[in-house]
Amino acid sequence: MANPLKPVDIVLVGFGWTGSILAERLTQTGLEVLALERGKFRDTVPDFATTQIQDELRYAVRDGLFQDPARDTLTFRNSVDQTALPMRHLGSFLPGVGVGGGGVHWNGQLWRFLPEDFVIRSHTEQRYGKRFIPADMTIQDWGITYAELEPHYDTFDYLCGISGTAGNIQGQIQPGGNPFEGPRQRGYPLPPLKRSYATVLFDKAAKEIGFKPFPCPAANTSAAYKNPLNVQMGACTYCGYCEWFGCGNYSKASPQTTILPVLLQRKNFSLRTHCDVTRINLDSSGKRATGVTYVDAQGRQVEQPATLVICCAWAQHNALLLLHSKIGQPYDPKTNTGVVGRNYAYQITSAVDVFLEEIMNPFMGAGALGQAIDEFNGDNFDHGPEGFVGGGYIALWTTGGRPILQHQLPADAPKWGAGWKKAMADNYLKSASIATHGSVMSYRDSYLDLDPTYRDIYGDPLLRLTFDFHPNEIKMSGFLTKKATSIAQAMKTRSFNAVPRVGHYSIVPYQTTHNTGGCAMGASPRTSVVNKYLQSWDVPNVFVMGSSVFPQNAGYNPTGTVAALAYWAADALKNHYLKSPGPLVQA
Repeated sequence: MANPLKPVDIVLVGFGWTGSILAERLTQTGLEVLALERGKFRDTVPDFATTQIQDELRYAVRDGLFQDPARDTLTFRNSVDQTALPMRHLGSFLPGVGVGGGGVHWNGQLWRFLPEDFVIRSHTEQRYGKRFIPADMTIQDWGITYAELEPHYDTFDYLCGISGTAGNIQGQIQPGGNPFEGPRQRGYPLPPLKRSYATVLFDKAAKEIGFKPFPCPAANTSAAYKNPLNVQMGACTYCGYCEWFGCGNYSKASPQTTILPVLLQRKNFSLRTHCDVTRINLDSSGKRATGVTYVDAQGRQVEQPATLVICCAWAQHNALLLLHSKIGQPYDPKTNTGVVGRNYAYQITSAVDVFLEEIMNPFMGAGALGQAIDEFNGDNFDHGPEGFVGGGYIALWTTGGRPILQHQLPADAPKWGAGWKKAMADNYLKSASIATHGSVMSYRDSYLDLDPTYRDIYGDPLLRLTFDFHPNEIKMSGFLTKKATSIAQAMKTRSFNAVPRVGHYSIVPYQTTHNTGGCAMGASPRTSVVNKYLQSWDVPNVFVMGSSVFPQNAGYNPTGTVAALAYWAADALKNHYLKSPGPLVQA
């Protein structure tokens, strides 16, 4: 039996970016806010000190900051006619665990989705006709527009001290920025990061063949910065240890470097770590949450009563928690009914490795140091002749040439032995990679549900992921790869390797941690779990954050949109829900 504790006003399940944002905003109301985090507490000092954090073996190879699949995993299959098996080792994606969540180990590549991304179904039907969308594709409008979300994108930009060059300020295209982006109210708070030589060559080549390259927006500070919460950040030192590492220099935006120094001082906020939430508890009607049940570090079941429950965990964990708590109807792909687990999506990537005569010094980098083009993202081009929905950006990133995992080699290089060693020595300083980063649409047969066979350490069913790339995404990714190849050719390389995306999705090699869906937002409870304010249609005092609410995935990295939605929901909670609790949108 669970031991009940003293009630709180608001309980947050998970304490990464969204939990930190919600806690900071909601403690301003004077209400008591409690965050429950399943991992441990960690902070820049001592956990990310440069004397220990720049350890590629510990953190990038042995997954020092990530979920332990021996304790917490899921099962996977490509299609419903297969038997799902547990993911025994982390691979395709790397869920974070501990205070800060994925906001600790991300690269800092921060984007805003395009205006058309939020109305993708209605926009696609209007421009290309309803028949252009495949029958099994379940994409839908978000129920919110870019214009509604823009102020919250701006808030996050200035919280993080984003380095970049704006491309569209209040409808006016700006030189040097992304001319395809949606209008923003003002420029970035900091100028772009210093350029690496590889990005200079990419920029020159892209311009020569008619593209409009721009510096990628970076949550790595190009100069010392004090954010609106009066938290001081330091200038990036280009150490090359952003991806999969915490930042010991206070220069990569994370909850630790932007919010927690202020939030942790507020007396009406509390944090408990090593608390693994297993259920959202409901009253006898099933229409009101009464709190949560979690397992503490000693293995005891604990009941935490609360007036309001907000799910701030990673995308797949949010969906699993709703399924275990019986909130919302589980999705059934056979009948295409139900919503929880529906519209799972991911990201599709490819690369063109380039080998040049000049020295690139790849070890001097930052997580979001890159140059990109956006001509083929979203609906920035005519999809009619191409026959697919979606798109993506093309970028050359210099994230840091760490010695274990950076091993780009020409196609004719030996695969092992002395020849391989010589090829590595000859090419390490003179290679780079052009990446494509593409959208993934949602489909009737891509979803999350409870596994009928495998169970977790508490005896509950594991989450089951059913997912594969579809012809639409393979075709789109091939299109992007050809465009990236044209830039590689213009860079006058001595050789290059195009590595297109082909075949089935595999959960084994790392790709991105950009998992989305399962708790989709939308305008109708028939096709979505939460309304436009991220409030459960079924249990109005439950809200769901994060990329789990994306109805499909756009061509960009999701963090900027995740954070903007959290600010949007926080405003709705403060200005509407807390004043008059109940449904914010009538079904």
